[in-house]
Amino acid sequence: MSTRETAGNLALRAVLLLGVAAPLALAAPAAAQTAAADEAGDDEIIIVTASKQAKTLQDTPISVQVTGKQAIETAQIRDALDLQTLVPSLRVSQLQSSANTNFIIRGFGNGANNAGIEPSVGVFIDGVYRSRSAAQIGDLPSLERIEVLRGPQSTLFGKNASAGIISVVTAEPKFKFGGQAELSYGNYNALVAKADITGPITDTIAFSLAGNYNRRDGYVYNTTLKRDENERNRGGVRAQLLFKPSDDFKLRIIGDYDRIDEVCCSVVNIVDGPTGNAVRALGGQIISNQPLALTSTSNFGSTNKIDNYGVSAQADYKAGQFDLTFITAYRGVRLNTNQDSDFTSADIIGSNNGRNAINTFTAEARIASKFDGPLNFLLGAFYFDEKIDAQGSLTFGRDFKGYANLLSGGNYSGLEPTLRALLPGTPAGAFGTQGQGRFEDYDYKNRAISIFGTVDWNIFDNLTFTAGGNFTHDTKRVATNSFSTDVFSGLDLVRAGVNAGVPATLATNPAFNPFLALRPLQFLPPFLNFPNAVEDGRTKDNNFSYTLRLSWKANDNLNFYATHATGFKASSWNLSFDSRPFASDFIPGSPAQSPAPAASPIRTALGANLPNNLTTGSRYANPEYASVIELGMKGQWEGFAVNLALFRQILTGFQSNVFSGTGFILANADKQSANGVELDTSFSPSKNLRLTANFTYLDSKFDSFPGGAALVTGSYSTIPVDLTGQRVAGVPRFSLSVGGDYTAHISDEAKLMFHVDFQHESPTQIAQGTVPLQREISNLNASATLALNSHLEFTVWGRNITDQAYVTTIFPGVAQAGTLSGYRNQPRTFGGLVRYRF
Repeated sequence: MSTRETAGNLALRAVLLLGVAAPLALAAPAAAQTAAADEAGDDEIIIVTASKQAKTLQDTPISVQVTGKQAIETAQIRDALDLQTLVPSLRVSQLQSSANTNFIIRGFGNGANNAGIEPSVGVFIDGVYRSRSAAQIGDLPSLERIEVLRGPQSTLFGKNASAGIISVVTAEPKFKFGGQAELSYGNYNALVAKADITGPITDTIAFSLAGNYNRRDGYVYNTTLKRDENERNRGGVRAQLLFKPSDDFKLRIIGDYDRIDEVCCSVVNIVDGPTGNAVRALGGQIISNQPLALTSTSNFGSTNKIDNYGVSAQADYKAGQFDLTFITAYRGVRLNTNQDSDFTSADIIGSNNGRNAINTFTAEARIASKFDGPLNFLLGAFYFDEKIDAQGSLTFGRDFKGYANLLSGGNYSGLEPTLRALLPGTPAGAFGTQGQGRFEDYDYKNRAISIFGTVDWNIFDNLTFTAGGNFTHDTKRVATNSFSTDVFSGLDLVRAGVNAGVPATLATNPAFNPFLALRPLQFLPPFLNFPNAVEDGRTKDNNFSYTLRLSWKANDNLNFYATHATGFKASSWNLSFDSRPFASDFIPGSPAQSPAPAASPIRTALGANLPNNLTTGSRYANPEYASVIELGMKGQWEGFAVNLALFRQILTGFQSNVFSGTGFILANADKQSANGVELDTSFSPSKNLRLTANFTYLDSKFDSFPGGAALVTGSYSTIPVDLTGQRVAGVPRFSLSVGGDYTAHISDEAKLMFHVDFQHESPTQIAQGTVPLQREISNLNASATLALNSHLEFTVWGRNITDQAYVTTIFPGVAQAGTLSGYRNQPRTFGGLVRYRF
């Protein structure tokens, strides 16, 4: 808990913790019913809690895909990135650090790379909201199932989610002694160990303990440092207590800690631009124009240290015709990263540090009725309190000055005496000195309160109308203490031209003002901190989202539903050095320009104290509003199940976050839409054979985005572009996942289990803009398991068996105009596993 919290904050938390500690329970029966179904051997019955009630998948009128424990084990889902191979509507990408994982559902999603942005896809683990990707990606032991809810979710989860929900459910402690342990070894010296144990302490108290360790050598070789990169080195522990004094009350307490400390996320050179010769002239190396390379040349290894910990409590109480639930949690994340962001062996960028401290407190209370009559309801309240201290720095290395001189023909240093004479008052410090750079410090506070609920009206026995709503009040306060020590980037080159005798009317024209040729080297201009006389650093958002649904149970095998739902995400702040004043607050331009720039609130308020070379942009993105119209069908017969959803989903004000080369441009797309079809099927022609096929079609485009930004060929820079009418990059039109499981019984004591799954995504442009680089994915995975005596299992497995290689993400080269960089996918991995259950 942050030491900066006031006594009022602590008092408020105490009230929330103590005032509702008695009433409590709703979603808890899911695990028990799932276990009951498993013990009965009925693999076709899937129990989910997506609707905050334990129902079969068929009876849940929501587009939800469930991956159960058995599927997770047999498919060897070893990482959050692997989950998308089974859920075609879901995309998961890892970006520049181990802490930046982005989840996208139906083409909508953001939140990585910028600590000020909450994700559009909400992630919940055992009912607890995880607000940032650094708190989401740990390896979880004792997984029970993963539910992916597609489309805006507002009335069943207190934390409104505009694009969808990923709900992870782990096994609760049991009153029967048991557990399992597994050890896996694979190529790249991959070693994964997991173990969990559960059992009773008394007749009313049960426990579970679990731990995991995951390490692997890197699959990228750094030719400069003579070491591997893109490794795995993570582990964690999890402890639980379950108090169940009666059938009507139980309390589940979870404490967990996991740590990541690995060298991650090597970058490939896709286009070696004109700056490449300058790098080589300094003695630097680049693996040039090899987008699929498994080698790198950075001159120091990256740092990715993440500590993620927390404690939560869930209490469930059955009071007559009411189920009550209370969940509260405190979570902390400590993040420390560093990266050689020029991605060459030359020491151009000396460091790119990031240090985040995230403290999150959540509390949720729900009450649900169980009346025999036609009306039932769920009512809940959710409280969210988060504090983020985000710090960072990007500094020049020892080769930066030489690099700038090569790019400018020696003028970078050669003109320093002249510029200092023309611009009196220029700060001390030679241009481009090692250690100069930008230094960032952001203080972010967010509080939100939601009241949500639904009412179900059984118009007839087989026809139900559902209406739900969510009122959210969200406030954010942000303050900055960021600055640049790059002397050269703070020079007013227009004024220098005027002082050198260039007429003011011509000083902004490079043909008449030779100093303007040096502007591309002003990488890190001064930063305008806020709150200031004009910008108060605050946002306040209120929203009411709703759901209207009609569901019809045609017979015991076939259900239909029609839904209109809305969702919401509050304003997000740009916690990066590209946080710029809004154009309405500040009009850029030198005072020496003629005609003089128009007056602006900031220029009027700050006057001569306004730093040079400021440009407009955005401090924050306005709220994101989602709506969906969806028609669905769910059918289940003996040996066959099919779920179909047709939808049109729209996000108004989608919060776009685009890397500019030195920071992130945060903007709202006026309107982004997706028309789509989702089809999930399973077919079991015999007890021993199960086939699955899941298909997604998405027509995703920007209906209106005149203020967009895109990556363009030639300069490979991010520039303002009207994206209206363009397809959304990175969203494939077709996604397909097919799989099969077959069990061969060798004897009463032994069986062989085979699994295969294949994921395909149609070609899609990787980045928005004119760079004609596409990605097409065809990913084959398989495993075979020998199970003995229901206790001992031996498995061989492989992922990306065909070793398909492709680029996942592209972005402008840092301080290297005309260079294009990117990340490639993980190559083929394989190995063996031993698991013992007891």
